Amino acid sequence: MKLKIQNIIIKYYLESQDFNGIQIWNLLRTIGKEWNEIKPHILDLIKSDSIRIIDDEKDINPNIIRVGFDPLEVQLKKANADTPGYMCLYPTKSILKKFVDPSDYNSEPYKLRLALGEAQLSYVSFDLSVLEFYRNDPRYRYENDDIQGHIYYNDEQLPESDRAFLKTYGFAYDEDFNRAVAVFLRYLTGLTPEHQQIWKAKELKVNYKLHPGYYRNLITCSWDCKVSICKALLMELYIINIMANAMGRPPLFNEDYGQYGEKRPKRFGFLIRPTLEEFNNFIHLFDKMLSDNINKEFFQNDISYEIEMKRKDGKIQVQQKGTLKILDDWIRIFYNTHDLRPWEKSIETLRKIRKMRQTPAHKVNEDQFDQNYFKEQRMIIIDAYLAVRTLRLMFATHPKVKSTKIEIPDWLEKHQIWTM
Repeated sequence: MKLKIQNIIIKYYLESQDFNGIQIWNLLRTIGKEWNEIKPHILDLIKSDSIRIIDDEKDINPNIIRVGFDPLEVQLKKANADTPGYMCLYPTKSILKKFVDPSDYNSEPYKLRLALGEAQLSYVSFDLSVLEFYRNDPRYRYENDDIQGHIYYNDEQLPESDRAFLKTYGFAYDEDFNRAVAVFLRYLTGLTPEHQQIWKAKELKVNYKLHPGYYRNLITCSWDCKVSICKALLMELYIINIMANAMGRPPLFNEDYGQYGEKRPKRFGFLIRPTLEEFNNFIHLFDKMLSDNINKEFFQNDISYEIEMKRKDGKIQVQQKGTLKILDDWIRIFYNTHDLRPWEKSIETLRKIRKMRQTPAHKVNEDQFDQNYFKEQRMIIIDAYLAVRTLRLMFATHPKVKSTKIEIPDWLEKHQIWTM
């Protein structure tokens, strides 16, 4: 009877759609026995490292091995109950090694790992460059919010082998703050065999830790009250435009990317390959979203848009002011404060981004790979966010803005923002 129970549990696990455990009442019906008749066998199988149990006290979804099993003493205590609750039984890794033929999972390395008993929410870390394949191909829908994302094909002309679907992926970090992609085994098995091989080639062996926000969402199933700094920056732009409207002016930014960042540019986010070319492309985009995005009509001719420059020959030359110069002049004239240092730091940041954008335009650079581009980009995003936030706080002191009820998200007010 003990061997029969073990084989039923193994067969159910390997033949089920998602490597499910067999529910205890299903097992009892299958063998035609009562709980007290098989309980001694269940206890022996647990002691011999042949089976394990998961119940609804251990996990919100006992039907799969989400994160693993209780310690042995807890398993035995639950199996010794007079009446079992909602309990599912699973074969152990040591038993599955004897029953699973790896050749049955050719080209499906991640499905094999589940077949061998790994937890479905075990995650694998990958080099970020694996995402380029999908980001750069318009036949795929590639999205991420810097904490998590998804990928799915959107072209029915794709061959079956390329119809990749990844319900969710996240990010992870090593001790040096280098970034990686993190995907749970459960979702890797949804990739076609051909795409599982693509991801397999990009696996990283270094120990990476999940982004805390992604961990909360997927492992603890709790709401993460923080948002990514990129999303926060877009929200600042959106609120600044609302404040401009309260002032009775056109929007300060031509494009605010939507209330929820729904019009966010696909490439606005942390780099997925630390190369000079990727870094320069990001800076180019970032400056377009900031300096180039400033709407001159906001200023309503309060200040001159031109500046007179004296040439070497003594003649006066009239030049158009750039958008950052116009904004800086306007702030210095109309914003009443005894301390402009926060603004001076902010405008310095925006000018730095503008200058960084202009540098590669006038200089031929060989592309190069350097992990430091990740770190440099992160600091630039943080500084830019603080600059835009400072501008929003300055706008908030305008009399017409103060008299208008403008809702600021609680997470933005409390600065609940992930900077990684």
